[in-house]
Amino acid sequence: MKAVRGKEGDGEAVKRPGSAPGTDPPPDFIRAIVAADRAAGKHGGRVGTRFPPEPNGFLHIGHAKSIVLNFGVAAENGGTCNLRYDDTNPAKEEALYVESIAADVRWLGYRWEGPRKFASDYFDRLYEFAETLIRRGKAYVDSLSAEEVRQTRGTLETPGTESPYRNRAVEENLDLFRRMRAGEFPDGTHVLRARIDMASGNLNLRDPTLYRIRRLGHHRTGDDWCIYPMYDFAHALSDSIEGITHSLCTLEFEDHRPLYDWCVAESRAEFVPRQIEFARLNVSYTVLSKRRLLRLVSEGHVSGWDDPRMPTIAGLRRRGVPPAAIRAFCERVGVAKRDSTVDIALLEHAVREELNRTSPRRMGVLDPVRLVVENYPEEDDETLDAVNNPEDPAAGARRVPFCRELLIERADFMEDPPRKFYRLAPGREVRLRYAYLVTCTGFSKDESGRVDEIRVRLDPDSRGGDAPDGRRVRATLHWVSARHAVPATVRLYDRLFGVETPGRDGDFTDDLNPDSMRVNREARIEPSVRDLNPGDRIQLERLGYFVADSEDHLPESPVLNRTVSLRDTWARIAKRAR
Repeated sequence: MKAVRGKEGDGEAVKRPGSAPGTDPPPDFIRAIVAADRAAGKHGGRVGTRFPPEPNGFLHIGHAKSIVLNFGVAAENGGTCNLRYDDTNPAKEEALYVESIAADVRWLGYRWEGPRKFASDYFDRLYEFAETLIRRGKAYVDSLSAEEVRQTRGTLETPGTESPYRNRAVEENLDLFRRMRAGEFPDGTHVLRARIDMASGNLNLRDPTLYRIRRLGHHRTGDDWCIYPMYDFAHALSDSIEGITHSLCTLEFEDHRPLYDWCVAESRAEFVPRQIEFARLNVSYTVLSKRRLLRLVSEGHVSGWDDPRMPTIAGLRRRGVPPAAIRAFCERVGVAKRDSTVDIALLEHAVREELNRTSPRRMGVLDPVRLVVENYPEEDDETLDAVNNPEDPAAGARRVPFCRELLIERADFMEDPPRKFYRLAPGREVRLRYAYLVTCTGFSKDESGRVDEIRVRLDPDSRGGDAPDGRRVRATLHWVSARHAVPATVRLYDRLFGVETPGRDGDFTDDLNPDSMRVNREARIEPSVRDLNPGDRIQLERLGYFVADSEDHLPESPVLNRTVSLRDTWARIAKRAR
């Protein structure tokens, strides 16, 4: 099977055609490198990539960029992409994360090559590679403590100091390493270090640790091992074992590339992959550090990893963000060699574009005020045709009930409107969406002075919302029938942080937006809301895009999360730029 993209949400594979090298100009430097390698016949023109998460947390929007890139490059070249977990640190890894990562990749629309893979699948072979290094005099067992190792590493200005155990004999190193494997020593007693260059200007080459003792049960291998390889060693050689042709990593691994190449070359691995670094994704008004995301959850600033305000894939999914929008966002951001921060408005724009195309329209009122149609019989009602999606004629229409008493948004009426307020006011005519033209004849207020009822008269010849004489009406209002409307809980989400760069001037939690979630229990939605299943997305006309919550929504008790508002800052920015 080739690396493929799946259908929306169902995990079914949809093949994307590969392209012959040179048919189109590569859109970024990584694709240019891949195209050049294929044109030169390297690896027989084969392309193999991998997405290598550590199963120690939930994926976020930054990981999505790597997923889209790795699976995309493989698919475009008729190649393969592996999902491989770099599970070399049992202290932080859990099966929960393993399953959540796989679910997120599938939800984004991708299928990996063959079964899921794990660095732990290769523990025996990695151990053999380590013994090869020892036999070749390229690795030694060091008995310094962790603190002593740190003290001897030197700085960017000063070289490191060689360990007194650096020149142990090969036989002694093999004996100690095998006894480490057999569990004879407690944690921290010994480590296996590469023997490279303690004076190197690259600190990663100053005899880095390759193995350490850690007496912890592993989520897959249990107690079979008490020594575990370090990430740099396991990652490079796992790529080699799997025949990965292009190992695509974020920029923080650029200084690790010489060590990556050293591990492959000095271990005498048969296959030599190529590591290429690209800029990681940073997004304004957002934090993507696992440590910071963990604090948000553990300190109760959010309800969990799938809180719709979180930048995790689980949070974005629960908020109603479509996978196609995430893919489009990542593709628009592109692949660069230098880190930068992307405006979150670009993500919101991609979400609106996708939802505008795919979401059925419904009507709902978040802050209702009663509208009484004086010349409509009290006991009568009727159903009117309403378009499901003007962007998709095939979506058809639905029927919405209409009666004498309606509900409209309180903000759509003003007693004494300012200039350029075109909605409902005394004596003014407006259009009720899909229904009639109505003219305000009066209103009343409660004891607090708040408007509690608006009275109108409809034009009976304007059914459907068109004026029979062609007169101009400047405003169209959404509404629901008071008799038929369904009460709903609506969660209005906004950006989790109130500043562009959280934590720039102090603790990042000080920059949390206190209005990132508002819960509205006064909302009333048209009866078709009862037909929604958890995860179904809709546009509430004039209000924004919403999703039926995957955890709390019930047909008899709807719970809707606002995915994004209708306002599109990025579209206006792009228009001004053009």
